Amino acid sequence: MRADAARNLAVVLRTGARLLAEDPGTSMSAIASAAGVDRTTVHRRFATREALLSAVFHAKLDSAERVLDEARLMEAPVPVALHRYVERIVPVSREWPVDTRRMMRQDPDADRRRAEQSARLDAFLRRAADEGHLRPDASPEWVRAVLDQLVDTVAHRFPDVEPPRAADLVVDTFLNGFGRS
Repeated sequence: MRADAARNLAVVLRTGARLLAEDPGTSMSAIASAAGVDRTTVHRRFATREALLSAVFHAKLDSAERVLDEARLMEAPVPVALHRYVERIVPVSREWPVDTRRMMRQDPDADRRRAEQSARLDAFLRRAADEGHLRPDASPEWVRAVLDQLVDTVAHRFPDVEPPRAADLVVDTFLNGFGRS
C-alpha cells in the first residue's frame, strides 16, 4: 500500500471510530468529509458502513492486543503490570472510542478476539487476587466491572489527564479500593 493510501486509511479509520462512537448511524459521506478524503476513497476500501465499522473494531482489537502483550500481566509484579496496562489502554480507548461489544453480533472473529482479550485480563485479576493484592470477598465480576469503568471514566470524562497520571489515579483507586485493609 502506498504511503498516502496508508495515511488516508488510518485517518478514515480514526475518524470513523470517533464519529461512529458519537452516532452509530453516521454516513460514509460524513466520515469521508470529516476525514478530508473523497467519498469514493472510502467506498473503494469499504463497501458498506458495516465493513468500515468492522475495520475500526479490528484496529481497536489490534491496539488492545499490543497493550496486553506489553503490560506483561502474568510476568510483571501486579501493581507494575496494572499500571502498564492502564497507561497504555487509556490512549487506545481515546483513539478508538467505539464499544467493541456492539460488533459482536455481526463479526464472529471480532467476538472471538475480544473474548480472548477479556479472558487475559480476567486471568490477571485472578492472579492479583491470588497474590493478595485484592480483597478476597470482592467478586471477580465486580472487580472487573470497576476496573473497566475506572479506565473508561479517566479515558473519556477526563481527556486532559495524561496517560501516566491516569494510570496513577486508576491504580491507586483500584488497589486501595479493593486492596486488603
